[in-house]
Amino acid sequence: AVVSTQSTGYIMSFGMYWCHRALHKNSWLWRNIHSLHHWAKHPLSRTTYQDHWADNFGNAIVGHAFAQILLPLDYTMFWVSRVFRVCESLEKHSGVSGGWNIAHTAQRWLPFAQMPHHHDWHHEGHKGCNYTFTSIGGIWDCVFGTRRCGRAPERTQTTQDLKSSGGEVSFFDGEYTCFIPLTLLTCVVVSKLSY
Repeated sequence: AVVSTQSTGYIMSFGMYWCHRALHKNSWLWRNIHSLHHWAKHPLSRTTYQDHWADNFGNAIVGHAFAQILLPLDYTMFWVSRVFRVCESLEKHSGVSGGWNIAHTAQRWLPFAQMPHHHDWHHEGHKGCNYTFTSIGGIWDCVFGTRRCGRAPERTQTTQDLKSSGGEVSFFDGEYTCFIPLTLLTCVVVSKLSY
């Protein structure tokens, strides 16, 4: 159950990563949907759900629903993973890093785990914050070169932060090319549903 829950979490965070990245890269989505969430330069937990309804709806469909279709969890584990994701999001926007961050402490053993200071930096950058998009685990920021450690790097920087300090522009940073991974993921989900 733990392996399937973790695998579903990575599938979910892959969809949410690309949805979040597209919300930053596409000027229409940024201006009309995601910029509302970024009004806070230093987020608090309440900032988590201060956003356009389409922002959360898109993440729910592309993240949670797609993951459940591709690698279904049983009823109990689905709700455990859902509550864990809500806690992770609330902590990520809390502005506080420490052992009392239950969801983040629980995932510290994952190879690319991120703490709230990673996401704080994301909010401080406003539109130019084209980094640190991943939800649970942090792996996709490392894979696609968008991980940043945030402020006070000498105290908070991890080995993974040093390896992916990038800043290079990717093919997927285009206004419309950012949708390619989402389109491919949607095709995989549709093909699974058509069995």
